[in-house]
Amino acid sequence: MTVKLVRSLSGRKKDQIATATSLGLTRVGKVSVQPDNAATAGKIVKISHLVEVTKA
Repeated sequence: MTVKLVRSLSGRKKDQIATATSLGLTRVGKVSVQPDNAATAGKIVKISHLVEVTKA
């Protein structure tokens, strides 16, 4: 699946920033390809309001 950061990380909680960074998302517009597993799904749920997910 591909995950794209569509909203800024500035002003977010530290754990949300850490989650986005662990997915490889550091800037708005950055896209990362992630495996479709439970760990990734949990991370995406935590920052779902900041990202856009496409299943490939």
